[in-house]
Amino acid sequence: MVRNGRWNHNIQYHPLILAAMPAGCSRALDVGCGEGMLARELAQSVPHVTAIDLDEPSLRLGRALDPARRVEYLAGDFLRYRFDSSFDFIASVAALHHMDMRQALGRMRELLRPGGTLAIVGLARSKYPADLPADAAGVVLHRVYSARRGYWEHSAPTVWPPPETYRSARRLAAEVLPGVRYRRHPLWRYSLVWSKPATGS
Repeated sequence: MVRNGRWNHNIQYHPLILAAMPAGCSRALDVGCGEGMLARELAQSVPHVTAIDLDEPSLRLGRALDPARRVEYLAGDFLRYRFDSSFDFIASVAALHHMDMRQALGRMRELLRPGGTLAIVGLARSKYPADLPADAAGVVLHRVYSARRGYWEHSAPTVWPPPETYRSARRLAAEVLPGVRYRRHPLWRYSLVWSKPATGS
């Protein structure tokens, strides 16, 4: 999936995030938004989109790319920022491993309205030999996609290696978000999709 002439491993999974957005969503939050590409995509169908990140240069670029100010960009620590409302949809791509995973998932759960949805694309650390087949497939797909689409390298800070393995990330997510849907993807990513139970259910 190419977005605005750009492609990389994170952009590839933006459609997965967008497909998880609940019907009638009016308020969405992008956690670890970087320069805000996903947030601006959300703003095409969501009236109020908030995007938060610690990296000021990325946020400045995001604001410059959003002259219509469709997105509210916040500079701050997601785990400590005092939001003025809850959200129908919370999304995050390649940011969870920058934080304590248990704490971050718990914070997202709290900020989500009853009946709302959380969608995450995350990075984890491979552990061999269990992850060798998926990693080998990722190498092949990376070469094919990069040859066809090019590869855009973002300027946001990176953390490597991720602190959690795929197995530990799956286990931890299930503990914090009972019933979460976990999927392992090529290109060294996994996804979590979870809907918060409606009040009284």
